[in-house]
Amino acid sequence: MYDVLVVGSANADLTVRVARRPGAGETVLGTDLVETAGGKGANQAAAAARIGGRTALLARVGGDAYGALLLAAQRAAGTDVTPVIVDEGARTGTAMIIVDPDGDNSIVVSPGANAALTPHDVTAARDVIAASSVVSLQLEVPMETVRAAAATAEAAGTRVVLNPSPAPDTLDRELLAVADPLVVNEHEARQLSGRTDGRPADWAFALREQGARSVVVTLGGDGALVLDASGTVEIPGVRVKAVDTTGAGDAFTGALATRLAAGATLPEAARFAVRVGAAAVTKPGAQPSYPTADDLAELPETPELPEN
Repeated sequence: MYDVLVVGSANADLTVRVARRPGAGETVLGTDLVETAGGKGANQAAAAARIGGRTALLARVGGDAYGALLLAAQRAAGTDVTPVIVDEGARTGTAMIIVDPDGDNSIVVSPGANAALTPHDVTAARDVIAASSVVSLQLEVPMETVRAAAATAEAAGTRVVLNPSPAPDTLDRELLAVADPLVVNEHEARQLSGRTDGRPADWAFALREQGARSVVVTLGGDGALVLDASGTVEIPGVRVKAVDTTGAGDAFTGALATRLAAGATLPEAARFAVRVGAAAVTKPGAQPSYPTADDLAELPETPELPEN
């Protein structure tokens, strides 16, 4: 039924651009507030849908204006929102974002309705999970819900893409064992691997030793590193002018899941996802910046992958 089912968060992003990010106790002036659709789960769903993946989202939103905003944005991207639960008595999750002139950001998330997504909701959606090629998970919803989604997907033979963000201190082996791949940025890779030094390949090997079936370390403008049963592959980056990095990792993960669902190898999927992530940073916002296939055609080509 679906290429990708995303189980995760949906937030309204409240973004202000500043000349520089404030220090402790400091006030700075910013631009007008911009309200857009976000949340790691909803972002990944929108990214997957915009590049043509048959995508659905399992999430919770409140019965407020932000909830309506998020649902409208998903429909516009092409996501099936039938599994989304509207909790009339809850507030939709929000993320407060400040962005500096280099496009780097700081984010504070108020979970709202996301905190009420339960294992029972996952159980109710087990037929949808079983009918999906890939389930994409993150950690902006309760951990027990993530575990339930991973276990349900594994039992159904559905591939799991796990982006452990925000990164916990540790991930249990049961969750790691179903990650194929585990998608982490450099900070998350260091923290979860327990390695404060070394190179991306060292972190990836440490994470696989902890139980992950395969690992992708995203490296921003430098591309990504992939570790699977065939070994490591370095995926070169695409050089672009970064305007706003908000949601770029989610664009990468959504694109990766879509290509894996289509039968691509992990290095092939990561190469495509690097291009999607690069395109996403060239425009402001998260979901509004996500490219279509036509948008990707305007980017410089990346080098071909090395042969094994």
